[in-house]
Amino acid sequence: MAEKPIICARRPLFLEVEPGTHFWCSCGRSSHPPFCDGSHKGTGLQPVKIEVAERSTLSWCQCKHTASPPFCDGSHKHLPTDCE
Repeated sequence: MAEKPIICARRPLFLEVEPGTHFWCSCGRSSHPPFCDGSHKGTGLQPVKIEVAERSTLSWCQCKHTASPPFCDGSHKHLPTDCE
């Protein structure tokens, strides 16, 4: 069974990224969010791979509860206050 992700923040992170392959941290344990650094090992959680075609500013999910990973869908607005 997978551990619960750690909530990094209750708001999206707007960040410009270069074209290429990126891995979004789904566990919340990365030392350089929103990107995976391998800290998920042993948690049962896996990073999400995305391909970016051109330089873009993206709205990265930081609450780790989005229905459209890795992008923010507003789920952070509906999390209970004890959900950490």
